[in-house]
Amino acid sequence: MLSLSLKCTDYLVANHFDRDFILLEKTESSHRRTTYQAIGILILAITCFDVMAVFVRILLANYTAQELSAYRNVIGVIPSIILLIYTRELSLNFSSLIIKQWRLALFRGVSVAVAQLCYYSAIGVLDLATVSTLGQTNAFFVVILSVIIVGEKVGIWRWVALGLGFVGVVFIIRPGTDEFSIYAILPICAAFLYGLSISTLPKFDRSISNGLLYLYSSVGAGRGAIILAILMVDFTPIASIKHMILIFVMSITGGIGVLLMMIAYRMAPASVLSPFIYFGILTAFMFGWLIFGEFPIDTLFPGVFLIVGAGILIIWRENKVKEN
Repeated sequence: MLSLSLKCTDYLVANHFDRDFILLEKTESSHRRTTYQAIGILILAITCFDVMAVFVRILLANYTAQELSAYRNVIGVIPSIILLIYTRELSLNFSSLIIKQWRLALFRGVSVAVAQLCYYSAIGVLDLATVSTLGQTNAFFVVILSVIIVGEKVGIWRWVALGLGFVGVVFIIRPGTDEFSIYAILPICAAFLYGLSISTLPKFDRSISNGLLYLYSSVGAGRGAIILAILMVDFTPIASIKHMILIFVMSITGGIGVLLMMIAYRMAPASVLSPFIYFGILTAFMFGWLIFGEFPIDTLFPGVFLIVGAGILIIWRENKVKEN
């Protein structure tokens, strides 16, 4: 009888353990699936940005970078607003839309508008892959600006990474040689301004939703882009229905890219997703090669390896710091 009781107890314990193990396995499997989906969505977002860059390059033959930036910011916010309304993060209760740091939020938006102008101007002159590679230096500026703005302590490894990245940039832009172009500074300026907008995020109250913060940034970027366009150029009338469609697709593609990136970073931690940002260099290279016949191997190597390696080193070190 005692033997039978022990066997029953062992069976119940084993059965309970098996159920717990199966549930844990299912949870881990679901987590992995969500992570893989987030990576796929992020890569799709990056592809959208590079597709947008292709349309920008085509449209620059007839319109200025200032005009295209204004169109992008006004039209491109539509997909994100639709999502924010759908998720109820954006309401028509205007009193709930007021935040204490509204000036800083609008400043972030203006910074993004100027960054976009630099980025678009560079696309019209440099190879797509070169612009994309130099744009990845924003990770370096985030580190530097975090020290200045937030007072973050940075260890030796991240300073080493910054040094490697700087050497990589020098290899690509080649200052002091006949191959140097002043336009190569533009994507670096864009990277600095994007880094500035990222570095100010810790200054906002944690109670402010991502949707509301994104709305303020979008309004700031739209206003900034329109003001820059009005002050710097005369708007060119849209020449044809074809151009109108191209401008609309360019703007919406950029907006969808932002939307997909928001979704990806909500599904998985930034520490997992950040290394995949460098996929954009590959897609920019492929688009530039297949569509515009660009093959800037001599320009990019070995600088691209140093920039990507430095970026990954920064990500790795930040993850180690968080673990400790």
